[in-house]
Amino acid sequence: MTTIQDVARAAGVSAMTVSNVINGHPNVRPATKERVMAAMTRLDYRVNVAARNLRKGRTGTIGLAVPEIDRPYYGRLAAAIIAAAARHGLRVAVEQTGAVRENELEALSLSRNRLYDGLILSTVGLGPADVDRLKVDHPLVILGERIFGGPVDHVAMPNVDGARAATRHLIDRGCRRIALVCGPRTGETDVSGLRRTGYTQALEEAGLPLDPDLVRTVDRLTMAAGARAARALASDDPGVDGVFCVTDTVAMGVLRGLADAGARVPDDVKVIGFDDVEESAYLVPSLSTIDPDHDLMAARAVDLLAARIDRPEQPLEREEFVSPYRVVARESTATGATGSRADRRP
Repeated sequence: MTTIQDVARAAGVSAMTVSNVINGHPNVRPATKERVMAAMTRLDYRVNVAARNLRKGRTGTIGLAVPEIDRPYYGRLAAAIIAAAARHGLRVAVEQTGAVRENELEALSLSRNRLYDGLILSTVGLGPADVDRLKVDHPLVILGERIFGGPVDHVAMPNVDGARAATRHLIDRGCRRIALVCGPRTGETDVSGLRRTGYTQALEEAGLPLDPDLVRTVDRLTMAAGARAARALASDDPGVDGVFCVTDTVAMGVLRGLADAGARVPDDVKVIGFDDVEESAYLVPSLSTIDPDHDLMAARAVDLLAARIDRPEQPLEREEFVSPYRVVARESTATGATGSRADRRP
């Protein structure tokens, strides 16, 4: 087996210089680096990552705990985090918490036992009362819906602002009786609570009344629940001309339910979701939505975690990052019968 000393002799440098090249040390001259890399290729030298991680007390693996793996949003999130982690030379182990608070706490407590170098936790069950439980002895980044102060880095969704923009988009397209399809409101800082706040703010800003009958709560944020809510809404209030759904998954069900009820989208009712999952661009009609920039959120979360893994003894200021967003207008909110070419484009 080729050793680092073999590479050093072949390149005419010290073993320390070879080590600096392998570890990306910035002070190695380009010509020296090129010579070392050529020697590594010629001798078929392979870095023993396991041994290097063992010396550093690391495994090279981070954990990602998400509520539900089978939801389009979390699938996209996991893919973005895996790609971002690869740029840091890290692998990702994914586990599911089922959106249950106890399981999220278990993911926190067992992270070290599972030999993760750090954990990214996408939480929907934890809240402000759990802040002290976040004081763990390993790198941790909270990712996702809830916004609360705490002792760890937090990468959050633009829930309120994005929801306000989605509702305002419907208003700008001529909607005046706008329904909201959301999950149970368990507090001010859960996803449905935050996005409901944005919906309410947009109505108030436009001088439109808030009709409690237009707020439809579903037990779970699924397509089936969205379809049931839409069928009931169309039956109870035929005058509804717009629907904001707190997730794209719910919006997909709403499109189905409205079709079952004989309501045409976007002619009779305009629909917008939130998350911009890939499937939303390929529905008929294609779904307007809010894009919270998944790739940026994933990259920021991994960057923060990697910084704490690399510098465990260095005190770093805790960061609260809220992702930017944009309105993606597609066929489901088009103003014409079939929509413009821009509305139809994924």
